[in-house]
Amino acid sequence: MSFFLWNILLAVNWALLSGQFNLENLVAGFVIGFLLLWTLRQSFGQTDYFPKVRNAIVFSFHFVMELLLSNLSVARTVLLEPRDKINPAFLAIPLEAKTDAEIALLANLITLTPGTLSLDVSTDRSVLYIHTLDVEDVDALRDEIKRSLERELLEVMR
Repeated sequence: MSFFLWNILLAVNWALLSGQFNLENLVAGFVIGFLLLWTLRQSFGQTDYFPKVRNAIVFSFHFVMELLLSNLSVARTVLLEPRDKINPAFLAIPLEAKTDAEIALLANLITLTPGTLSLDVSTDRSVLYIHTLDVEDVDALRDEIKRSLERELLEVMR
């Protein structure tokens, strides 16, 4: 059984044994289960579960920050910029993501970010097409998506 399933099982057991099956107890159980599994990791052998959890937490915080910054940017653009100064663009982003899950999650995260919208994936699944509300440097945006969002997502997924 994978470490993640063990961690979920420990969290559910913690919530059941505490007498209140709610989100707070599940989160507490997940953290306690994670610490227990981490303490006993030598007994179970080599695993990449613990670095992946760290990568997922870092990715989550980074994405929330991107959401906040994007919301502020879109609000500034909509409220303060004259219409003729807004530079919408279509971008083609070459993908390192290969599986359907990786591509779908990346496209959904881009769509969730205010001011950007995933439009299509090429038939050979090597390029993702997006639209952005306002961009000054298309290459810089493409590099930022590749460098931060896609790379960090692939570190969590692979």
